[in-house]
Amino acid sequence: MAEGHDKEVPLKGVVSNRTMNIVVSLILMAVAAVVMIASYRLGAGWAKDVGPDSGYFPFYVSLIMFVTSGATLVQHLFQRRQDGERMFIAQHELVMVLQVLIPTLIFVVLSIYIGIYISMALFIGFFMMWHGHYRWYKALPMAIAVPVVLFVVFEIWFLVPLPKGPFEAWLGY
Repeated sequence: MAEGHDKEVPLKGVVSNRTMNIVVSLILMAVAAVVMIASYRLGAGWAKDVGPDSGYFPFYVSLIMFVTSGATLVQHLFQRRQDGERMFIAQHELVMVLQVLIPTLIFVVLSIYIGIYISMALFIGFFMMWHGHYRWYKALPMAIAVPVVLFVVFEIWFLVPLPKGPFEAWLGY
């Protein structure tokens, strides 16, 4: 760099590619094991008169998933590659992901207790004001309109009930 210019600040990594490959391999192996056990209980064999049992294909697909995830796990546990030590996600990127993930998880939990429509109004209003930097008088109409439109579409037109909370019960729905 030319003299007098600021030096580039190296990005802080939160986790390496190698670590994430190991973690994801372990998670996929656990999921595959659960599916294999459930498929085995259903019947993972071949019935003489009707062909494959109901758990046959899920068992073998999850077995393939287990083996390939195990191979990835072994590869990253015992083999050090230069690209595996690079960062998977930078600290500022993780913060951005968490700024969306945490409110979304709160929305899901609130949907269980206060219903999806009120939770959706709070979620939309919060995101418009926080991330979109809209004023409350612009966010409020959208936060109300979207759940109302979805209520009409799902509950009235399609007759598909979505989770409701105490407010909807108070209104008679």
